[in-house]
Amino acid sequence: MSDFEWGEPACPPHVRPLRERVSAFVRNRIVPHEHTFDAGGRRARELTERLSRQARTEGLWGLAFPRDLGGAGLSLLEYAHVAEAEGASDHGPAVLGGSALLDLVTLAGHDAYREQVADGRLSLCNAMTEPGTSGSDPALTTTRATREPDGSWTLRGGKWFVSGAAGAGLAAVLARTAGAPPDKNGLSVLLVPTSSPGFRVVRELPVLGAGGQWEIALDGVRVPADHVVGEEGEGLRVVARRVRLGRLLRCLRWLGQAERAFTLMCGRARDRRTSTGRLADHQLVQKLVFDALLAIRTTRPLVFEAVARLDAGLDARTETGLAKVAAARMLRQVTDSAIQVHGAEGLGPDTALPRLFRTGRTAAILDGPDELHITATARRVLRDGPGRCGGSAEATRPEAIAGERQSGGVDDGVGTGAHRE
Repeated sequence: MSDFEWGEPACPPHVRPLRERVSAFVRNRIVPHEHTFDAGGRRARELTERLSRQARTEGLWGLAFPRDLGGAGLSLLEYAHVAEAEGASDHGPAVLGGSALLDLVTLAGHDAYREQVADGRLSLCNAMTEPGTSGSDPALTTTRATREPDGSWTLRGGKWFVSGAAGAGLAAVLARTAGAPPDKNGLSVLLVPTSSPGFRVVRELPVLGAGGQWEIALDGVRVPADHVVGEEGEGLRVVARRVRLGRLLRCLRWLGQAERAFTLMCGRARDRRTSTGRLADHQLVQKLVFDALLAIRTTRPLVFEAVARLDAGLDARTETGLAKVAAARMLRQVTDSAIQVHGAEGLGPDTALPRLFRTGRTAAILDGPDELHITATARRVLRDGPGRCGGSAEATRPEAIAGERQSGGVDDGVGTGAHRE
């Protein structure tokens, strides 16, 4: 379908050829193997590595990476149109480097690791959420990093819903370096090589039937002193930088998946005939199509507005909260309607709809539950007034960063790991 049918903003002419190439790669190389990806395990990792090599050969890997790291240097606003196409499959970002973009943000100041991530030699997993605690409240973090006399750190604790942990070479672990729960301070992010003694993958955690999530244990893992990301005790800032971008990238991917489900729904409505004619001729089916398109075309501007503000260095917290909740609701609505039009076939393995619906359901939890985004955004509007809640610059006050917790901001909840970043 044309960009016009998806609504504004249209893809810029200079980005359109790249978007079309990415769309074709996802459609022809990734989508046919989604069952293998969903199953997880060694075959899925090997397939990701093989297709990523193809993407690099064809100049489609890491399009938003800086040029000095081998990327195309697209701005965030330019890349947003590509990310929408890349995300039509939940596995597109892992294959094409979109997930690694967040890793480059996390690894700021650790150039050796950044270079390895950028050229595909190293993958990073993000370990934030812990068993038995609220994933949206990092103040409850119990994993502890203890400083040794030589300056190194010893980590003890456990994390779960860690995306890609089994194949990652490095883990970014949120740990307590001072204080005790529920203290918001004293949290740091440490880089842990997964080959370190004491780092253990406990089990895989299928999410509604899909693999790729893992529980890990840190049993006295020792890491060098210089493996703290940012400053000691500033872990919430580090995580907030990642999830601010991560939420919007995920919203763009949800748009791509909703557009894919909508296309399947329209094709089914046009092609399926009953004794009384085509499904497309029934008013109730037409209403499902109308409502689904309305959801896509009203959500898309919200997402791109938030992207534009973040790209300009402006405070995008309100816009991101609106976009995240709207995009999650949109994907659930569109995939549910597409399944309804397909009937029983929409529940089975012969279409992508169960897979897309699964993402739609988890979207309400990923990157902070919708409820927390709703209350945080409403409080901000009520406190500052509807005309002032946008702000003129990204909030940098420590209390503002810590306050991201209330919107699910400093931890992805299930989204820290569950499903692909």
